[in-house]
Amino acid sequence: EVQLMESGGGSVQAGGSLRLTCVVSGYTSSNYRVAWFRQIPGLEREGVVSIVTGSDISCQADFVKGRFTTSQDNAKSVLTLQMNSLQSEDTGMYYCAAGRWSGGTWTCPPLVHDYNYWGQGTQVTVSS
Repeated sequence: EVQLMESGGGSVQAGGSLRLTCVVSGYTSSNYRVAWFRQIPGLEREGVVSIVTGSDISCQADFVKGRFTTSQDNAKSVLTLQMNSLQSEDTGMYYCAAGRWSGGTWTCPPLVHDYNYWGQGTQVTVSS
């Protein structure tokens, strides 16, 4: 059974930083896609960043370029999202998700329907 566990959310002031961590367990394939999504109150869930494990394939949504970075530790199946220069508009629930990757078209930013497994989410609150 595939499971995802997020951690690292919290409250910061505008301009501050947070680091989110996603631990993926139970995935039998060595290459799969992992992404961070967020859901801001009143809006649909949107993709933030995504990677294919064990590869150089990655993606960032335009609204986080220059502020958010990702890193992966394949040995531990951990995807980290470093968020800097946070703004009040970044407030929301952040979800880690995983899905099958078999090559083909790479979509950026990531789309919800490409991911089968989801974590419970971690809240990020940025005060201005």
